[in-house]
Amino acid sequence: MEMFFYLVFGALGAVVAALELSKTNKDRINTSSAFNSFKNNYLLVYSLMMAGDWLQGPYVYYLYSTYGFGKGEIGQLFIAGFGSSMLFGTIVGSLADKQGRKRACVTYCLTYILSCITKHSPQYKILMIGRILGGIATSLLFSAFESWLVAEHNKRGFEQQWLSITFSKAIFLGNGLVAILSGLFGNLLVDSFSLGPVAPFDAAACFLAIGMVIILSSWTENYGDPSESKDLLTQFRGAAVAIASDEKIALLGAIQSLFEGSMYTFVFLWTPALSPNDEEIPHGFIFATFMLASMLGSSLASRLMARSPPRVESYMQIVFVVSSVSLLLPIVTIPGSTFQCEKWRHLIFRLSPASWLLYL
Repeated sequence: MEMFFYLVFGALGAVVAALELSKTNKDRINTSSAFNSFKNNYLLVYSLMMAGDWLQGPYVYYLYSTYGFGKGEIGQLFIAGFGSSMLFGTIVGSLADKQGRKRACVTYCLTYILSCITKHSPQYKILMIGRILGGIATSLLFSAFESWLVAEHNKRGFEQQWLSITFSKAIFLGNGLVAILSGLFGNLLVDSFSLGPVAPFDAAACFLAIGMVIILSSWTENYGDPSESKDLLTQFRGAAVAIASDEKIALLGAIQSLFEGSMYTFVFLWTPALSPNDEEIPHGFIFATFMLASMLGSSLASRLMARSPPRVESYMQIVFVVSSVSLLLPIVTIPGSTFQCEKWRHLIFRLSPASWLLYL
């Protein structure tokens, strides 16, 4: 079985590599050496920041469970982190504009390092503080760095089209290659070196510290335009008007919210779903395989979007259906799950002839 996982991982990796190499060779653009230096500096920092984030993901639930907490208590910790990100995310953009984007990026590093340090404590209150700090850090990660990049890019007078190059590389590295390597590295620390589930958090803190040093030594500060800054109430009022005036905006927001809700549920439940009887599983390797598949999906999506005209709705319907079925698999396959209870089997059997296939 272990060899099967390696073969799947290798096959996915080969396909992704082929797609990315063909894309890179096709989309080459001539740029200046000054821009390349700027871009590489940002990509290095951003990769370190994302490594600090991705290293933690596969082991959060596992770490809490090793401290003896049940699913209910772990759920409360996760909700605290998500809630913290939601509340702070509404104001983090305007705060970064006023206080400085570089300062906000450094705050991300410090906040997340403190969050990692709390993972050494088995006390529930300390872990709760860590989750709140982690939620704040997540909001900063997905706002401060990009806003700093755009402002600094324009301030240095680089071509506008070059900005897409940096963003494309950042997505490839941050949400692709770095995520995969982080999963493998975390697996190496926990399983191969037997350093325990807190080791990835220590490694994450080290990467964040290195990135913070680079930011402090090589980044300049930039701020938002004071004439464009608006208070929180004004921003919410403008958003409400936009939603009310255009049905498509409301529908897009609903789709995005439902998708994010399913992903947050997945993040919380994937560990107990994979090991319902507390089996030992390679969390990092499974996570790396998942992110490799995600990277493959991104590569395929970019090619579908390049078609003229792009028919996003035609393939996104298939994506949502396949995703829904995939998320239902644990319910169908795990012994003792709700679906496998006899009364639910009979209820589904009566509701649809198609349930014959599921029942068998």
